[in-house]
Amino acid sequence: MNKAALININSFTSPSGDKMVILQRADYNRLLEASEDLADIAAYDLAKARIAAGEDELVPSDVAKRLISGENPVRVWRDYRGFSGKDLAAACNIAPAYLSQIENGGREGSLKTMKQIAKVLKLTIDELV
Repeated sequence: MNKAALININSFTSPSGDKMVILQRADYNRLLEASEDLADIAAYDLAKARIAAGEDELVPSDVAKRLISGENPVRVWRDYRGFSGKDLAAACNIAPAYLSQIENGGREGSLKTMKQIAKVLKLTIDELV
């Protein structure tokens, strides 16, 4: 079936030679909705490809809720990745007390420390701040 037959299109050539069309507002709105659907599908396909390539991951809703509620990201990601405080501190070559202070908001981690924590937790630094 001809796509033009799906909507009422009137075409003409402008005085400058441009091919032009006129269509009803309802048909125009359907075209806009279809283009938005295509953009959503493309975004979904890109997200699936990034997950399949290991460039991104699905995060369980409980992790997302904890992050959104303002809980310390280092603690949330440490729990999600299955590290104890002592294990993460050891992997990052920092004292467990220092990690605890970072997680409790008592101290800000240095950039070097936060980069190391992000690396061990397989995150970007942006995901921790």
